[in-house]
Amino acid sequence: MTELFGGFAPDFYSSYEEHFPLDAGYQTRKHLYNLYHLLNHLNLFGGGYLGQVQQTLRLLLGFLD
Repeated sequence: MTELFGGFAPDFYSSYEEHFPLDAGYQTRKHLYNLYHLLNHLNLFGGGYLGQVQQTLRLLLGFLD
């Protein structure tokens, strides 16, 4: 979720990965994990998040091809 709304500084991610290497497929899975939070924000705060939800769904569907 750290990459969902702006993210942290690059040093954070490089240090994290140095101590806890990311498993293969992370770059794909993160979108699925973040979809839950986007849907929650859409439900709680309204249509301002609809575009991000749609974009994420299109991206995930593209992984299925």
